[in-house]
Amino acid sequence: MRVQMLGLCRFSYLGLRGYQRHHATIEERRAFLYDPARLARRWLWLRTVALPGWLAQTDPDFTLVLMTGPDLPQPWLSNLRDLAARHPQLRHELVPPMERHLEACEAAIAPHIDPAAEVIGHFRHDDDDAVALDYIARAKADFAQVRDLWQAEGRLSLDHSRGLMMQVGAESVRFVPRIAHNMGVALTIFLRPDEGKTALHFNHTKLPLWMPGVAVTRPLMFLRGIHGDSDSGDIGPGIPWEIAPDALDRQLSARFGLARMDLEGLAQRLAGA
Repeated sequence: MRVQMLGLCRFSYLGLRGYQRHHATIEERRAFLYDPARLARRWLWLRTVALPGWLAQTDPDFTLVLMTGPDLPQPWLSNLRDLAARHPQLRHELVPPMERHLEACEAAIAPHIDPAAEVIGHFRHDDDDAVALDYIARAKADFAQVRDLWQAEGRLSLDHSRGLMMQVGAESVRFVPRIAHNMGVALTIFLRPDEGKTALHFNHTKLPLWMPGVAVTRPLMFLRGIHGDSDSGDIGPGIPWEIAPDALDRQLSARFGLARMDLEGLAQRLAGA
């Protein structure tokens, strides 16, 4: 069975909906999203935290759509275009502001659905989060184990729920281990190709309303960034788990291709941005 892994990353996409922060007009939203200092910080997160894992996946057979608006300021617009040109798994989609955010997400994803696929593994990814280097491989392998459950309804959520909450403050980084169900990162929504929906169409906190779900609590699979620019800035509910400091450093490297010193450097650069 051909499974296509297809994700969406919204980089400061301009639309009135899709954010927890409220703005009364599109002009207010544009001024907020396109603030030069904010864009510089979001780019630091994307390059330092999000991209390393995607560019080093053990299974490179996936597509991640980088969605933004056609009026995203330079150099960020060219930076995204150049990233997609250099890496075949990355695609760049320009979507003008739309009244309905979910329709905008569908417009970004639809051109990249593989007509030969029998199942689409949709995922969302924020530009300040990271997934493990084997996320794509594990999602496919774990789906194969529960494929019969998907076939019953044509919908299934697969939640890799063991992660690290990375709280970034004034030149400091704190890691909080959590098993957090349906957090949104490392969460795959398996749909039929003709469903006409994306991972964003389903509120990740209410997934059982629409489909059966499976939680996979090992191994460590995601890192979630929490900081001053976060759209939702709290850790949220979850089950604590423990990891020793030396083991944490090893896991950051082995699971995400990241180094603590680079993440501490990110905090310092963000403080000065």
